[in-house]
Amino acid sequence: MSDRTLLEVEDLHLHYQTRRGVVRAVDGVSFDVRRNEALVVLGESGCGKSSLAKALMRVLPRNVHQVSGRVTLDGTELLAMSDESFRRDVQWVRMALVMQASMNALNPVVRVGEQVVEPLRVLRQWPRARAMARAVEVFELVGVSTDFLQRYPLELSGGMRQRVVLAMALVAEPELVILDEPTSALDVLTQAGIMNLLKRLKRELGTSFILITHDVATSSELADRVALMYAGQIVEVADAVQFFTEPAHPYSKMLMASVPRLRQEHRPEPILGQPPSLLEPPSGCRFADRCPSCFKRCAQDPKFIRLGDRRRVRCWLYAEGGDR
Repeated sequence: MSDRTLLEVEDLHLHYQTRRGVVRAVDGVSFDVRRNEALVVLGESGCGKSSLAKALMRVLPRNVHQVSGRVTLDGTELLAMSDESFRRDVQWVRMALVMQASMNALNPVVRVGEQVVEPLRVLRQWPRARAMARAVEVFELVGVSTDFLQRYPLELSGGMRQRVVLAMALVAEPELVILDEPTSALDVLTQAGIMNLLKRLKRELGTSFILITHDVATSSELADRVALMYAGQIVEVADAVQFFTEPAHPYSKMLMASVPRLRQEHRPEPILGQPPSLLEPPSGCRFADRCPSCFKRCAQDPKFIRLGDRRRVRCWLYAEGGDR
């Protein structure tokens, strides 16, 4: 881990037990996040993005079959910590999560101000007056009127609720904030406002972000780097400019070709086929059945291949002897 690395994830697995069998939602994921960096985890629905966020924050359902790997936050091994130590010393204090649907994260019968100050009151034992003063600061930071501190979630618009949830995540000044589809239920103008707010917070506070999304356009607004996820695995990690202009993995290329643009000569091209079931994923490359460049070696599970300093691709095309 370098001096600038804040979070390092190595071979992370999160599997669920279901009636039909074990779902391998996160299956050997590795990446890192630097200080004051925004890493976008991009991928289609069902690929394991939200499960990755739950594994990092240890917000796990009861049907967990396996959690393993290494998650290191600034030198602290998180998976080795007891639940009580993690809740007291890491959750909301050093690492916070903004949930996908703001109404699911807010208690409808408690005023939003009381919910925002809860991490300070419970984890840091701050007196109420001091905690509310901090809530006022954070509301001003995220662009919410302090009058809303006394309101209930149902009295706020969707965009305002999303800003309140973001304020809740920022109130204890964590080093890393994980955003799980923070704009998915919002209109286009509100989405733009939230993304501009996140860019300003990153610039002014130096906070690191992991943005989880399926929206290529939204991700390009904030990303410093992109980790593309497919069928429970990360298949490419690259700087944002490289990824959006010169994607390397076949799935990356097809994904970018499917995005509509204002000025383009060709129509967007759909990605045909379906991703594999995570109950019984194939033993080789998981994208092989949809890949136009598939060849014999793809029957083996591909390993990450480095293309430059910080670019890695999980594809045999870039191995020695691969047909690029």
